[in-house]
Amino acid sequence: MADETDQILRAILTDVLGLKPGRADGFDADTGLFGHLPELDSMAVAGLLTEIEDRLDIFIEDDEIEGEMLETYGALLAFIEAKRAHA
Repeated sequence: MADETDQILRAILTDVLGLKPGRADGFDADTGLFGHLPELDSMAVAGLLTEIEDRLDIFIEDDEIEGEMLETYGALLAFIEAKRAHA
């Protein structure tokens, strides 16, 4: 399930942020997201989280959203994997 989640998250980032195809394939755990990708601004966060919920069939509570989870690709992936494990 981890590999599947990883691939889906890369596709979501590409689609929602309008990244060049293949760009997200190069993301590793330390790749910076919010504050590092100009495409991921405060307006894009809501759309990103909504798409994550829809495609991965999870629900993200407002109080779970914090800067650290959007800081790096690895942090966001770990957050989503934890949510899916408890879904």
